[in-house]
Amino acid sequence: MTRVLVIGGGIAGLWTAVKAADAGCRVELVTKADLANGSTHYAQGGIAAAIFPDDSAERHFDDTIAAGAGLCDPTAVRVLVDEGPARVRDLIRFGVEFDHDESGVSRGLEAAHSRARILHAGGDATGAAIETALVETVRRRAVAITERAILTDLVVEAGRVVGALVLGPDGLLGEHRADVVVLATGGAGCLYKFTTNPAVATGDGVAAAWRAGAEIADLEFVQFHPTALAAPGTPLISEAVRGEGAVLRDASGERFMLAIDPRGELAPRDVVARGVWHRMEEQGGEPVFLDATALGGEFLAARFPGLDRQVRDAGYDWSVAPVPITPAAHYAMGGIVTDLDGRTSLPGLFAVGECARTGVHGANRLASNSLLEAAVFADRAARAIAALAPVDSPAPSAPPATAVSHDSTTPDASSLVDRAALQSLMWQHVGLERDEHGLREASAVLDAWVAPEPVDRRTTEDRNLLDLARLTVAAALARRESVGAHYRSDVPADAELEAA
Repeated sequence: MTRVLVIGGGIAGLWTAVKAADAGCRVELVTKADLANGSTHYAQGGIAAAIFPDDSAERHFDDTIAAGAGLCDPTAVRVLVDEGPARVRDLIRFGVEFDHDESGVSRGLEAAHSRARILHAGGDATGAAIETALVETVRRRAVAITERAILTDLVVEAGRVVGALVLGPDGLLGEHRADVVVLATGGAGCLYKFTTNPAVATGDGVAAAWRAGAEIADLEFVQFHPTALAAPGTPLISEAVRGEGAVLRDASGERFMLAIDPRGELAPRDVVARGVWHRMEEQGGEPVFLDATALGGEFLAARFPGLDRQVRDAGYDWSVAPVPITPAAHYAMGGIVTDLDGRTSLPGLFAVGECARTGVHGANRLASNSLLEAAVFADRAARAIAALAPVDSPAPSAPPATAVSHDSTTPDASSLVDRAALQSLMWQHVGLERDEHGLREASAVLDAWVAPEPVDRRTTEDRNLLDLARLTVAAALARRESVGAHYRSDVPADAELEAA
């Protein structure tokens, strides 16, 4: 029986655990927080799939390729759009109740989609509906679940991943052995001062995979969502609000996006986010405004109940006045390089979801393709794992969990990385716009910082954030072109570049 260790409790990890268990594997699932507290829970907009009569997989393919700014892997995109409808039907079988209207399953429109194809649940609670259904499904399977435990490093023997070191809630470090390790640890929005991601998004899987020697790519492609509420926590205001007709206005009340792109507020995310960023700079840093007043209070409360509460709790009535918004780090297009079945460059290691770089998103993710990618490629990974030859030898006995040892040569506290300073540095120099001077300045500062000894969740996360910050800056320096979410203000998009 193949022993599978899945690390991560969002849609990708839960899906892999369910399907691997159903295939007869012995599955252990480790999550950093409570089981239902990953980024999936916070996904508002929905899941994109070509399931309606006026749509097609070919249209979805074209939209994804166009949004990716020419850097998508067409083969991976073809897999996504062709297998996506079946995975949506699986979600329905798992118990997800998508919203309906008088014509059947209702759908929304989001930026850069040529058709309304976004399925949603609970108005703006699609991620929570999916997470709830999958958590209930996995709990009905024979899956061993460990919560509030963080991955510290992968265990590699003779070039193969054979397990992971996990720091438990009791502060003890345990070695979890497995025939296959699946990383489903999500993104790294916490690299930045402003992010829509939850506090768990510190890039643990990508950092651990890199330290183990796995191939990493495209870390320079960080998607910034154009519309986070300019309030403490920068809560996301879904793109679906703009899909329903809300518009962006500057401090003078002008609707400015149409002058930047004929698609206006529904241009690709990188275009809208930079448009917002530039107008904010022109206004001395003051936020721009999302104007949803034309939609009316009754519609906003019915279509976006969670957002309506969130905006009102922040002190705004968006039914009568525009609300201030700002861009915020939202999604990582890069990560651990995988094939179409989730295999990484390290034998024994798979990666699925946001921590994986499948090639689907290219330089800029198409809205609402993230949940679909996680479902499609987690399903493929589970099938590939189930097809592996059975392990003949008994599982090696894992050493008991032990207290984390402390290095007696603790570095000077003044040189230890400070998370807030790192996040501000990344926001300033590696955000929506970058240039060589700022990137080199960021690199020098990052190189001078020292990672703390990973003795608890906080220090483990800080080590991971420092590793990923350095890698992201290096990737941004290496790509001397402006493409998609990676915008080099010192190298215009149409400039002729010399070979590196």
